[in-house]
Amino acid sequence: MEYFLTVVEESSFTRAAEVLHVTQPALSHQIKALEKSVGGALLERMARGVRLTPMGRAYLPHAELAVRSAEQAQRAARAASGAEGGELHIAAVHAVAVGVLPDVFAHWRRAHPGVQLLLHEYGTTEALEEQVERGVADLAVGPPPQYWTGSVTPVGEEEIVLAVPFDDDLAGRTAVRLAELSGRPWVRCAMEPVVQGQRFLDWACGQAGFAPRTAVWTEHTSTAVRMAASGVGVAAAPSHLVRGAVGEDCVVLSVEPPWKRSLTVFSRVEPTGAAAAFVRVLQEVLPPYAPPPLPLKAYEDC
Repeated sequence: MEYFLTVVEESSFTRAAEVLHVTQPALSHQIKALEKSVGGALLERMARGVRLTPMGRAYLPHAELAVRSAEQAQRAARAASGAEGGELHIAAVHAVAVGVLPDVFAHWRRAHPGVQLLLHEYGTTEALEEQVERGVADLAVGPPPQYWTGSVTPVGEEEIVLAVPFDDDLAGRTAVRLAELSGRPWVRCAMEPVVQGQRFLDWACGQAGFAPRTAVWTEHTSTAVRMAASGVGVAAAPSHLVRGAVGEDCVVLSVEPPWKRSLTVFSRVEPTGAAAAFVRVLQEVLPPYAPPPLPLKAYEDC
């Protein structure tokens, strides 16, 4: 399967053989043996490379998962035996990678210098969940996944705050009610979560009685914060990103009442060894999550 994936990645038997440090006849023999066991051709040999057959396209994601699972199994076994060395693959959305993980990784390096960390960053929570499901990483750090059948462990909380420039009318304050921002332009981010079928800001502003006026859409939260600092519009972002990484040239405002959500670690299997140790480091570094009390009206239909 590893040989098959390398041929697909390189689009060439010759280059794949070089990467794998095997002869091309040996590589071709292994691919033919794989195709025989599967029951059909997985690759189509062309004059200028190789492409997947319909059977190969169906086989590819399962082969990727199988190879990555084998790699994860080896790392877990080494960690459980107490062996030093090896790697731990961590996946996160961009805002968590920039705002949370630097301190966590620093703590980890001091406590576990023999285990190398590899970080995989993604632009959306959907991409994060999809890639972890495919076995790209041992652990994922982010908001609670919506439909996850594996292990999910709360490790802390994050507050969503607002960023405005220093010359803004609100610059002398520390908090603001959302209704006060009616009519203001907003810098929105593609990573904005969905609440009750709506993007979070649309939902939250709707609860406050107005619709947000979007000035700019960005791909990354850090870009949205820098846009807000320049006066393009108000941006909403996790406090650990704004206060700890990219918010040195803007004013940070809390929302009244505060916007807070849980941060979790999730994985396909229960963390053990080095993975479990990384979860403990996260819990030590991050502030604990305290769910806000439900208003009385939330119980009316129970």
